[in-house]
Amino acid sequence: MADKYILAIDQGTTSSRAIVFNHEGRIVSVGQKEHEQIFPRAGWVEHNAIEVWDAVREVVAEALAKASINKDNIHAVGVTNQRETTLVWNKETGEPVYNAIVWQDTRTAKIIEELGGAEGQDKYKARVGLPLATYFSGPKVKWVLDNVEGARADAEAGKLIMGNMDTWVIWNLTGGVNGGVHVTDVTNASRTMLMDLNTLSWDADIAADMGIPMSMLPEIKSSAEVYGYGREEGLLGGIPIAGDLGDQQAATFGQAAFNVGDAKNTYGTGCFMIMNTGEQIVPSKNGLLTTVCYKIGDAKPIYALEGSIAITGALVQWLRDNLKMFSSAPEIEELAASVEDNGGAYFVPAFSGLFAPYWKSSARGAIVGLTRFVNRGHIARAVLEATAFQTREVLDAMEADSGVKLAELKVDGGMTQNELLMQFQADQVGVPVVRPVVAETTALGAAYAAGIATGYWQGEQDVIDNWAEDKRWEPKADPTERDRLYRNWKKAVTKTFDWVDDDVEN
Repeated sequence: MADKYILAIDQGTTSSRAIVFNHEGRIVSVGQKEHEQIFPRAGWVEHNAIEVWDAVREVVAEALAKASINKDNIHAVGVTNQRETTLVWNKETGEPVYNAIVWQDTRTAKIIEELGGAEGQDKYKARVGLPLATYFSGPKVKWVLDNVEGARADAEAGKLIMGNMDTWVIWNLTGGVNGGVHVTDVTNASRTMLMDLNTLSWDADIAADMGIPMSMLPEIKSSAEVYGYGREEGLLGGIPIAGDLGDQQAATFGQAAFNVGDAKNTYGTGCFMIMNTGEQIVPSKNGLLTTVCYKIGDAKPIYALEGSIAITGALVQWLRDNLKMFSSAPEIEELAASVEDNGGAYFVPAFSGLFAPYWKSSARGAIVGLTRFVNRGHIARAVLEATAFQTREVLDAMEADSGVKLAELKVDGGMTQNELLMQFQADQVGVPVVRPVVAETTALGAAYAAGIATGYWQGEQDVIDNWAEDKRWEPKADPTERDRLYRNWKKAVTKTFDWVDDDVEN
């Protein structure tokens, strides 16, 4: 298959990418395009789904052109996506009824409270593995049906369908209004609050509680099978669309984390640590999510524990775009390295509330410990350290839930290029931090799923054989100083709690 490749479409929070991979799992070419972040009100985050789909088409064309290939050279296509970002659209016209509501959005806080009632945050947790939180897809769909004029009537008439962005991309890739396939995979379905983890099917009772007609929901498939074929008039006409995983599960697959206890942390807009728990569903007692890791074809599902952190790389973007502290994100490393430590400053980026392990939607961001000594270098350093501190909190919870002591932490994503951050991360977690040669493991995982489904790769062993280490950071910090910093971080986090008053929506 020397002249054949796998194309991965990675529809992310800030951009869409198309990456061509060869049989060795190496990158041949990349197309990438950012899309607008829409903030209509405090706490609201949206994307224009038409803009996103247009960007997907552009980046596919760009990736093929850069590799000097066409669809005849593509064996199969895998899709991965920003999870929990939710869209409702009209299946007859192909038009969204509202912008996609992004996973960071907090507008559903009151819906969450009402759904929980006297039973509270854990009302559905035994069935779906998730606490009631603004993070997940189902309550976003309820908000659209409750607030967009005519939406509920159209939904009940069977005209509207919903999905995370994987569903939107696959529906359009396979024909849209002309026979587009309305599917999702188990990993994405597990992030809606609507799927039973045991049966891998939609829970009609929870959907009824949220007022979501079952006719809106996509068919749940495995993460690796042929869902449909590219629309004939498109750049991928006739090519099998055969892989679908939420971005963090895709990264776990791309990191070859196939053994029970294997874990990876992805550093992107947020940070997401996943630990493979095998065929066992492990309920969390420490603020983590129980989720589906992947399901390959007819094989049994593999489950995971996950710690989701809302804001990490997005905080660097915030310094760049909102405060204009530098012009490009990589510059933060030099600025942070201009000082020896954080100067006593801590930045808790609870912009969308706190996710794992706290799950406090009413928290908001805070910078604490400020004195006149603190300068922009200290703030930059505090921003990077916040990522490492939050990761340590999640790892502590993961080890407590699983009873497994992590031997090393596999890392991937854009922020792993920041050497200062990676060393501080190793210092905080106290184990080696390991970056692979191909850091784009999210797209790679989707490519592997599609390739395994269509025979391009034989199975997980090919993924293991292709994985290669690029760099390793060993912990060097004095344990006393490490723990002092972490203790102060934990104190800083408490200053963000319960910021949103009852009479204020966001």
